[in-house]
Amino acid sequence: MEQVLDVYKRPYDARFPVVCMDESPRQLIDEVKTPVPAMPGQPARDDYEYKRCGTCNIFMANEPLAGIRMVEVTDRKTKVDWAFFVEKIASRYEDAEKITLVMDNLNTHAPGSLYEAFAPEKAKALWDRFEFVYTPKHGSWLNMAEIELNVLIGQCLNRRIAKIEVMRNEVKAWESARNGMNGGVNWQFTAEDARIKLNRLYPTLDM
Repeated sequence: MEQVLDVYKRPYDARFPVVCMDESPRQLIDEVKTPVPAMPGQPARDDYEYKRCGTCNIFMANEPLAGIRMVEVTDRKTKVDWAFFVEKIASRYEDAEKITLVMDNLNTHAPGSLYEAFAPEKAKALWDRFEFVYTPKHGSWLNMAEIELNVLIGQCLNRRIAKIEVMRNEVKAWESARNGMNGGVNWQFTAEDARIKLNRLYPTLDM
């Protein structure tokens, strides 16, 4: 936890960007009955019944200090899918000397996944572009990409979407609009705060 919080204290430096990455599964859901549109004095109404049309996965990466985020909708969330998203992040920051990537410790989020997607030379070169920093178990709240995912879901995906193509188009439109706002994340929680508010997590030393 304190390692992540120390990373968040770093000042903005385009040569060493701090990027947070997270992912979230989403159901593709279709209507069974035609919704009733809103009318004066009457809100829109949807029938409780729905049809499942499969699932997809959303990768989110955001650079809090720059107010930039990248979103990718994939069919699955395999090691190879994650590796290709990491390659996309590296391409976005091609002029950076080292990219610090904050993420949870899911088993797919490991250097070995790069070797499953790319030839060894490319996998190693891509790995060398990054400093991987993992949030602790049960500590996903430390990942600022989770904040952006919640904003995306609340602003764009809080409705029934049946087709992955529609999901991709909607997410891309949201990403463009959100990046246009240059909204960052004003992170305030520090290691000093953690030692007070989360003191139960620290060992008790007999002096």
